[in-house]
Formats: sequence, structure tokens, C-alpha cells
Amino acid sequence: MYERCGKRACDILGAAVLLIPAAPLLVLAALGVLAVLGRPVLFRQVRTGRDGRPFVLLKLRSLREGAGEDAARMTRFGRALRASALDELPQLLNVLRGEMSLVGPRPLPPDYDALYTPAEAARLRVRPGLCGLAQAAGRNALPWNTRLALDAHYARTRQSLGRDLGLILLCAWVLLRGIGASAPDCATMRPLTAERGPGAQPVQVAPRLRIVAERGRD
Repeated sequence: MYERCGKRACDILGAAVLLIPAAPLLVLAALGVLAVLGRPVLFRQVRTGRDGRPFVLLKLRSLREGAGEDAARMTRFGRALRASALDELPQLLNVLRGEMSLVGPRPLPPDYDALYTPAEAARLRVRPGLCGLAQAAGRNALPWNTRLALDAHYARTRQSLGRDLGLILLCAWVLLRGIGASAPDCATMRPLTAERGPGAQPVQVAPRLRIVAERGRD
């Protein structure tokens, strides 16, 4: 019941409620982007959604315009924006439009789709989310194999309100502690296209993380 209609109803209600306190923060963050980085304020990029359908992801821009490595285009302001996840606030609109969920695997670029193993491709069965099992376990500090394994595990297991609420609380705790805003030795996250070799297999979900995944399961 929750998977069929309850989750979507919770997404709409939750996103609408969160937009009320988030609106002033979003305005202040947007003004900061305008002052430090200039226009455009919003970063738009096509990502893969549920069942492989593409959609346009919304974020506040955190990098300088231009070509080059992320590290060369990152500013202190942009780093703080990413660490606090304020750059993700516009995705509440993606949730209201039905393209994303509050909880689910993070949406990734379409050029990653062909790099997933069959087991990892299960992550596309559900709507991508603002936060998820991989974010609760460490965000960008996790290696790709672990992140994708956790995403697929969430998508394959039965969803419940209790588990989603638990993941939201865990993600908030990870965020407040400043864990995993970037990968080790990276300004953001190393692209999967630069890491994934042919025939790579996902790692097994650690027992500790499996307990997190099952929390709240009916």
C-alpha cells in the first residue's frame, strides 16, 4: 500500500511542508550564488529517473562557469554550499513534479546507465531521491561499488514509511556531522565513467548497513 500510493502522498506533503522553512534559506543561498558566482544561479542537468526516464535535475550552482576540473572551479562558498546540501533544495520542486522522491537512490547522469551491472540497474526501479541509503552510510565518501550496491538494495527491498523516516533522520545526522560532502582527494565525486572498468561487480552490503536498510521494514 505504501509503495503504490502512500509514498507518493508522503512525498507531496513532505516537500510542500519543507518548502515553507526552506524558502528563506533558498533565497539567501541563491543570492549568495549570484554575488559570488554570478549567473546562472540554477544548475540544470539531465539525470536518469524511474524506469530510465530522463528528467531535468535542479540545483543551485556551486562551481565557477567554464571548462576544467571541478577542483579548479570550486570556491569556499561552493564547498560550503555542497557540505550543507543547500544546493539541493531546488530538488523539492523535482519531488513535487513527480520526478523524484524524498527518499531513494540519488539521480545520476544518463551516461552512467550502461555502466551498471544487472544487479545495480535495479536502482532504476524506483524514483530517485533527495536522500537514500547510500547517503545515510556516508554520502560521497563511499566508493562507487558500495554506493550502487546500497542503491540497488533499497530498490529491491520492501519500502515502508518507517524505513524512509529512519533514513531521513540518518541522512540529517550525517549532514550535520559534515560527513562525505566530497570523495577522498576530490573536490566533489570522481565520475563513475573514470572509475568503472569492464566487468566490475558491486561489493556486498555490509551487515551494519543491511541493518540500516531493513530498519522500519514491515
